[in-house]
Amino acid sequence: MASTNSNDESIPDVPLAFVSNTYLDELTEDIRTRPIPWEGYQKAELITPEELDLLKRIDKQSREQLRSVMQKDAEKYAELYTSLLEKLKRPDTIQYILVMTNDMLSDDEKRASYFHKLSSKSSDLPYRPFLKQVAIMLDSNNDEFIQLSSAKILTILTCSALEPLSFDTTDFLRWISTKLKSNNNNICDLAVQILESILKIPSCRLQFWEMPHGIDTLVNYLKAKNPTLQMQYQIIFCFWLLTFERDVAVEFNRKYDLIPTLINIAKSAIKEKIIRIIIRTFRNLVEKAPEANLPAMLVAKLLNFCENLSVRKWSDSEIVEDIDFLKAQLQENFHSLTTFDEYASEIRSGMLQWSPPHESEQFWKQNVTKLNDKNHELLKILSRLLSTSTDNVVLAVAAHDLGQYVKYYPDGKKILQEIGAKQRVMELMTHEDPEVRYNALIAVQKYMSHPWNF
Repeated sequence: MASTNSNDESIPDVPLAFVSNTYLDELTEDIRTRPIPWEGYQKAELITPEELDLLKRIDKQSREQLRSVMQKDAEKYAELYTSLLEKLKRPDTIQYILVMTNDMLSDDEKRASYFHKLSSKSSDLPYRPFLKQVAIMLDSNNDEFIQLSSAKILTILTCSALEPLSFDTTDFLRWISTKLKSNNNNICDLAVQILESILKIPSCRLQFWEMPHGIDTLVNYLKAKNPTLQMQYQIIFCFWLLTFERDVAVEFNRKYDLIPTLINIAKSAIKEKIIRIIIRTFRNLVEKAPEANLPAMLVAKLLNFCENLSVRKWSDSEIVEDIDFLKAQLQENFHSLTTFDEYASEIRSGMLQWSPPHESEQFWKQNVTKLNDKNHELLKILSRLLSTSTDNVVLAVAAHDLGQYVKYYPDGKKILQEIGAKQRVMELMTHEDPEVRYNALIAVQKYMSHPWNF
């Protein structure tokens, strides 16, 4: 069953129920073997005789027997499971009902349609019982299985919906964001798998993009945690889905400096699928927000990389088309890129190097006031790099540029003081690296030697 909420034809058709790992499978098998006192529930009038009869027909039965029952009565069981989740409270019973629900859907994902039919009885069905379990667990660290299994089932139901979602996805996306930060790699893996599916729904993309800490966690995982190849692919797949939204494409590199990161990953990638998904992400960025991304791509040497990729043999013809598209766009933009555009893109990328504009006195005479544009955006980035970068070349170039700024725009001294750049440059005069020390010293001399203007 395809992801019916998605309107992006290039998103591959993958099984909705493909959210699994051995950790969840082992928990599921353990719960499946436990006895549940259904007769006791019926005697206590917590379930009806009819519900007890339905449960007895499937309890501890083989897969073949379950299929036979579901072929006849799948609609009854969809209603049964959602009803039981609403009215029963014991965690071990909730766990078992979730196992039965997951078995029903995983064996044949088309059975999700029987759950969706319940919306005729209540507009917030079939989601409410599963969303309730996720919402409860947002405020509790108890019962990991209930969280994971409810989220998996909710993912299947959400992605199989034929109509726009009838529930607020905020709590569900917040749960995903929380689980991405788990210290348990298995839980992180499941959270990313769930996110992959959910982001195929356009309405969920901007909502997750704007959610506090969600994207930060993915970026940090990709840059700092040395993920497995599969986890790396899954995270980049999420980025690709997000970049179908123009608002995301505009901010993607500006906020997270991901273009250079993805290029470096692609350069060292062993798996073709990782290169393919990165190239597709770049294509989205160019198609949705060329002004925001093409200059940064040129600074990060994506054109050179695409030229290298274009001579390789690929098993997927689509990647060849995507590489050719990027090459054409980058070549066209390369010829129209001004020197200041290139400089600004380099600053925004954070990957400073001794490129010609930095050391050109003519460049500074002509362009120094442009550093005041957009509320001193570029100055603030240079100042931030002085505090956050661990690269000595970046520190040296940033200190040099701030010195050039006050040399050709003395009124800017006050601005550098206000944004904290002056103090940081002075601190770098004692840096262990001689090039950093030298450029910081020269910048301070320029700062002190030019008269103050008020």
